Amino acid sequence: MTCDLVELKSFKVSGADHCHNWPYVTLIQKDGTTHPILNFHNGGMDEFLQQLDLYLNVKKSNKETGLFLVTDPKVEALQRSFNELQLFPERTADAVSVSPSCSRSSRHLSRNRMHRRQKFFRDPYAATLGGFSKVTNFLSEALLNTNSPTSRPDDEMVEILHNSFTGFDIGHLEEHDYEVISASELGALPKVSRGCPLTPEAWTMFLDSDGRIEDVQRLKEIIFRGGIVMSIRNEVWKFLLGYYDYDSTYKTRQDTKKKKVEDYFRMKLQWKSISSEQERRFSKFRDHKNIVDKDVTRTDRSHPSFAGEKNENIQLLYDILVTYCMYNFDLGYVQGMSDLLSPILVIMENEVDAFWCFASFMERVGHNFEMDQQGIKLQLKQLQVLLGYYDPEMMSYLESRDSDNLYFCFRWLLIIFKREFQFPDIMRLWEVLWTDLPCKNFHLLFCLAILDAEKHTLIENKFGFTEILKRMNDLSQHIPLEETLCKAEAIYLQIRECPNVPQMVRDVLGLPQFVDPNGSESTEDLFATNSASDLLETSTDDLGVPVRCRTMQTNREDLDPYSDSVVDRLCDNAIEQQYL
Repeated sequence: MTCDLVELKSFKVSGADHCHNWPYVTLIQKDGTTHPILNFHNGGMDEFLQQLDLYLNVKKSNKETGLFLVTDPKVEALQRSFNELQLFPERTADAVSVSPSCSRSSRHLSRNRMHRRQKFFRDPYAATLGGFSKVTNFLSEALLNTNSPTSRPDDEMVEILHNSFTGFDIGHLEEHDYEVISASELGALPKVSRGCPLTPEAWTMFLDSDGRIEDVQRLKEIIFRGGIVMSIRNEVWKFLLGYYDYDSTYKTRQDTKKKKVEDYFRMKLQWKSISSEQERRFSKFRDHKNIVDKDVTRTDRSHPSFAGEKNENIQLLYDILVTYCMYNFDLGYVQGMSDLLSPILVIMENEVDAFWCFASFMERVGHNFEMDQQGIKLQLKQLQVLLGYYDPEMMSYLESRDSDNLYFCFRWLLIIFKREFQFPDIMRLWEVLWTDLPCKNFHLLFCLAILDAEKHTLIENKFGFTEILKRMNDLSQHIPLEETLCKAEAIYLQIRECPNVPQMVRDVLGLPQFVDPNGSESTEDLFATNSASDLLETSTDDLGVPVRCRTMQTNREDLDPYSDSVVDRLCDNAIEQQYL
């Protein structure tokens, strides 16, 4: 790896954590390119940083721990001079946080003025070199709002997106005009911790003598908190995805499996029996087959399950996806679907089971692949609502960089973060999302958590449209899953506890429509019975089964929602054995 120091914009210094066993440094270029991390296995990081300090003017970020900015001494001195002039004394927040009583035109006016101030400070050094008269004219324009800010042409946006998201069809998504929401002061971000995964022993205790699932809610809570052990994913995923009903018995599941096998091979035989002459006159089916054939040959070929020539799993991917075209004539096959199938096939190790689990997954996310792209457009608009409420400063910055459409989140939403994580992590993330906890659209809060983690890197590096796209694209395989899940849940709790949450935000997250003045809790809010700091705190016993901390305090002392659950009975017995 080589990096020209002239092109270096910033670098991050990180210590060892649960994802990395050694301290490491991440180099970020001016164009937004993020280089692979530099691991220091045997020390030497301090010496490396000292060498950088010899050749670069480095300033430590005041907002993000471990972020160091490479600055131009001339620009920094000039910036201080402008700050001393106090040309724009009002706070940035004043231009963003707008009273709900203000007119819509006033809100747009405030945002335009904010945009111009940011435009002025984007490159003060270059502006000053052009002559003081030019600066005077620019200030006059900025303060009097004589011209409208220009924006990047839609055609240019789409071209960059096509280059960034190779393999996906991104049309001209419509611009969404969103309203700036005035957010009440959010409380401190609560501390959230993850738990242990569902173990085979704990899973067995959820089954009654006939095979029905007892305490489905508690089961989902454990999966949301820690995921599922690999050895039982094959069985548990079938319940999460609706292949089996939670109240089904061993006997009814055998009958269900038999019927699904028959249905699958009947549909497979339908397309297998189409002759070449029929196919020649069946253009839609022929086109779907051609796209599937191209897609599966490049799907996860670096993974052991799909590597090498004449890999049988590649043929299974092809057969399942073409059969899905017969199952869902209206949708057929769209690029990206193979990304959703491959992890499921790895877990199921069976063509029929993989097909039906994939079909159930598509019931959840099929709207992402519709030709009009309304599903993706809606999610981008909902994410705009959340970001505009939670962090108006971040939204304002993205707007000033023509990035408030959040197009860089397109791939995240389309294939549910599949290309952002390795197989073990994407399996964990998907099973967490399949619990539908703790609220509606939790995947959008997961997006928000990623954006929140990147906020200071984007702003302090002053990244523009192209650099933001490249930076977010380079996050692939470098997003810490557990840390991001914790932050996403903490953001949910933070918003939930905030008074006067706008109705638009409530609608996105499925929060209760109103708060009962008598203080009674709504059944719509899953985790409302416990305070944020208490939320499902867990420890583990010898069996790896999550156990509620016995010191946990609840809002209502007489309420213990899990007191009689089968998991607690198992845990209590195990704890007793420890002290015998």
